[in-house]
Amino acid sequence: MTIYNVASAQMMHSLGVWFASVLKPNCVVSFFGDLAAGKTTFIKGMAESLGVDPNTVNSPTFQYLNIYQGPYQDSPSIFHFDLYRLENSEDFLAMGFEELFCRGGITCIEWAERIGAILPKNCIHVSIAHTENGQRQVKIEPLEIVS
Repeated sequence: MTIYNVASAQMMHSLGVWFASVLKPNCVVSFFGDLAAGKTTFIKGMAESLGVDPNTVNSPTFQYLNIYQGPYQDSPSIFHFDLYRLENSEDFLAMGFEELFCRGGITCIEWAERIGAILPKNCIHVSIAHTENGQRQVKIEPLEIVS
């Protein structure tokens, strides 16, 4: 596990930029954290690293999934899930979303605890928590599988 202390939204974004640079196609990244913890900001940084305009990235709360295509034909897509409103993993499976785990892109799942039982075994977990001093603590595990 790797732990980062993040003092601003810009630092969260920058951490996402770096993080995406070490990912390989078909990585699934599960995000955990309270509302407004910084999950989407982190994903905006990831998108920028993969050539996607971060201003186009928003949390797909009311439709479950946004897909962002990189700027080149061989650029990976980002499959960005927000499962806050999802009832259970059976609903996720019924919509066929698990097929995106192996489509050559990077899958980011906010509120991943909703489908914890069906997350791939090699899934990377990113937990973001508010700290007492107003910062965020970001825990990434296992980071060694992506480098």
